[in-house]
Formats: sequence, structure tokens, C-alpha cells
Amino acid sequence: MTNFAPFRIAVPDADLADLHRRLAATRWPAELPGVGWTYGIPTGYVRELAEYWRTGFDWRAQEAARNRHPQFRAEIGGQQVHFTHVRSAEPDALALVLVHGWPFEDFTELIGPLTDPVAHGGEAEDAFHLVIPTLPGFGFSGPTVEAGAASTERSARIIAELMAGLGYRRYGAQGGDAGSFIAPQMGRIDTEHVVGVHLNDPITIPSWDDDGSAYDDRDREKLARLQDWSAQETSGYAGIHSTRPQTLAPAVADSPAGMLAWVLDVVHTYKSPAAATPTDAIDRDMLLTNLAILWFTDTTGSSMRLYKESEQWGADLPDSGVPTGIAVFPGNSTLRGLAEKQNTVTRWSEFDRGGHFAPMETPDIMIAELRAFFRDLR
Repeated sequence: MTNFAPFRIAVPDADLADLHRRLAATRWPAELPGVGWTYGIPTGYVRELAEYWRTGFDWRAQEAARNRHPQFRAEIGGQQVHFTHVRSAEPDALALVLVHGWPFEDFTELIGPLTDPVAHGGEAEDAFHLVIPTLPGFGFSGPTVEAGAASTERSARIIAELMAGLGYRRYGAQGGDAGSFIAPQMGRIDTEHVVGVHLNDPITIPSWDDDGSAYDDRDREKLARLQDWSAQETSGYAGIHSTRPQTLAPAVADSPAGMLAWVLDVVHTYKSPAAATPTDAIDRDMLLTNLAILWFTDTTGSSMRLYKESEQWGADLPDSGVPTGIAVFPGNSTLRGLAEKQNTVTRWSEFDRGGHFAPMETPDIMIAELRAFFRDLR
């Protein structure tokens, strides 16, 4: 790593005004009555959120809140990388890197309790120094500048180099969604320094000829759904991302309403099944803050390249031997048998509330999980 410089979010007033103008000028499509979510995200729902985004959402308050945490940018391997770095005051704190996926994962609610556990009802010995990188192609890391730079493999190498550059000789890694590929990969390539890996709802992709003979009944049910995944309506977004990301990019770069619809439809697919809409599962302002970051940085299009460029999806991934904790939430499609084949699983936890975006939906569970899993690895 060359060097890193302090960074503060400072969206120009002109960009904020442009967002509001575009939202006000949206040409809304016709919508069939009574079809709900069966044709995709309802336009009425998008329209209501877009109006709040334009007239009620306070970006400046969210910007100020995020700027209260130290942020930096570094150039690593030719790629600009943004990261938040919050050190604990506890002298024996363990470094922990939190890795997001697509379209985002907001770890804001975890920062205080993990870095200052005593102030949040915990014990001093459970403190962490937190490093929260923004993946290449996303947000304030900016668009990727060469083919392959958005892959999960490349991100794992970049983050491992970042942790070395920050001087951390021992650290843990946590990830969900695409982060559930990146965090274990860090264990494979930086085994000497990664003390443990924690994953929420890890993505496990079986081979097409997997007959399920090595799995229990529950895994076999999930396997049948996964093997029919390409025929399901929920796979449509991933098919576009992995084959034609640049074709979709102009639409999500030009229309904030279109971007909102595309991204939140995916959030709806994987949120807690007990919640009727994304905003029932996740705080509305938190969702719009993350959408706004993608919009202001014009990285929705480049973020989708992750799907096309990553080679780990469906690969037979080797076990690093690093102790791994896994937390699964309602609606998950994680195959335990495959997860245990690819990782040295020492903790398996199942929860009856929450969903795929656990740090945003159930931060209390994630805080308790991370404290418990890493307690014996310090």
C-alpha cells in the first residue's frame, strides 16, 4: 500500500439539487392493479419512497453522522479504496474487518457496541478495532478502472494488504453476501494473520452435478431450490449483472428512481420474510442513505461488475483451516453441508428473526454473535 489520506464526505449542493430535480421529473410507468410484488417492485411503493427521498430525507444529517467516524482513502494495487477505521480505547482490542456485499451492508449500528462494549452493556475484553472497507467499484472507492478489479478475489487481496498497511498482525474478518466469499478468501491468502472468520447467510453455490447425497434432508430441500434457481424470478437481477452489467448501467446512472427500484427489488428478495417491504425490515433513512451514496458516487453500474468478474461463484473452494462462525437467518439458502466442506466451522447459529442484511435488520444479534465467536480467538 502506498499511503492513505483522511477523507470526509462532502456532496456538493449542486449534486443534491440535481438529485431532487431528477426525482421530481421522473416519468412514472403505468402499473397493473392488484398484482402486488408479483411483477417486481410496485411502482406505487417506489413513487412514495422517491417522494420522501426528494422532500423529507435529510442527506446532510446522514452525511454529518458518517463523518463522525474516521474515514480514509488509499491507493492499493492501482485501485482507490475508501474505508472507515475506528479504533477502540481498550488496549487489548482485536482488529476486525467488516466486509459488505451487493448492493450494500450498513455496519453503522455495530460500530459503537463493538469498539466501546462497556458503554453498550458489554465487557471490555470484547472490544474490537474496526476496519470497514468500501469494495472496489462501490461508493466512495469509486468505479473500478480495469477489468477484473471488482472481483471478490481481487477485493480479498486488497483488503488483506490494507490490514497489513494499517499494522494489524492479527485480525478477524466478517462478511455476508459477496463478503461471504471475500472474508473466507482472506483466510486462505492471509492465514498467518486471520484468527477467525464470521459469516452471515453465506452464499453456497453447489455444482450442477451435485446430487445432494452428502447432505441432510433440510440441505437437500435447499439444494433442489438452488438447482432450479435460474428458472426462478429471483435470479433475474443476477443474470443481468453477471452477463450485461454495462447494458443496465446507463439506466441506474441516469434515473435515481430507476436505481431505487432496481436495488430495492433485490433488497426485498432477501430481507426478512416476515417483513412486508424493505422499509419494514430496514430503517427507511438507512436504506436511502446507502442508495444516496451509490447515486452521488455514480457507482451503481460499476458495482454490478462484481457479478461478472468474480470466479469464486460456483467454484470448489478449499478450506483455509481458519476457525469459522456462521449465523443463518430466516429465508437463507445456505447449504450447511457445503459450508462445512469449504470452511472449518466451529460455531453454527440459527435465528428465527432477521434476514440476509443482518447488520441492518438485527444489529443486536450480530453484535452478540461477533462477541461470542471471537471471544476464544483473541
